[in-house]
Amino acid sequence: MSVKEVLKEIEKDQAFYEESGGGVTFSGGEPLMQPDFLNALLKECKERAIHTTMDTCGHARYEIIRRIRDNVDLFLYDIKTLDSRKHRKYAGVSNQQILRNLKKLAENGSQIVISFPVIPGINDDEKNVTRTAEFVGSLPNIQQVNLLPYHRAGIEKYKSLGKPYKLDKIQPPSNKKIESIKEKIEAFGIKVAVGGG
Repeated sequence: MSVKEVLKEIEKDQAFYEESGGGVTFSGGEPLMQPDFLNALLKECKERAIHTTMDTCGHARYEIIRRIRDNVDLFLYDIKTLDSRKHRKYAGVSNQQILRNLKKLAENGSQIVISFPVIPGINDDEKNVTRTAEFVGSLPNIQQVNLLPYHRAGIEKYKSLGKPYKLDKIQPPSNKKIESIKEKIEAFGIKVAVGGG
């Protein structure tokens, strides 16, 4: 689709955005994979006073993020684990660039909500939760942390695509575990929501 075609779809709900205070969220996949197209859409939304949110893992050259950041009202930014070895094992890349980009965005004044997927046995241990809270707590402009409990909804999708689902043995975290993580992060003076919102 062209920028014009996507914008036409976005504008269909403009009255709703004005009434609700909502706007457009760019997600994916990863929206930073198409930076020129994304930036063109963001600029068009800003010209129409449509609130823009971008859901990202932050794995891109900072130059790309710097180009689009002023047209993004709110970043939903994933932090999976602060352990670089684990991040490489489960996400396929180091987290160093991701964490540097987050720090730069926060220091630049961008408004940010952290998305923290809670995956049992991978990133829900006390050490990682504490390190994550310490890091997030050291940054300015963090609105809150959204805890996103792992779920198994993707298993069938992977099967239908003929792809192996590597986390099929993992069960969703208990409510007690999520509440414990929430309390640990809140102890650092950070606002926390479960599931977002």
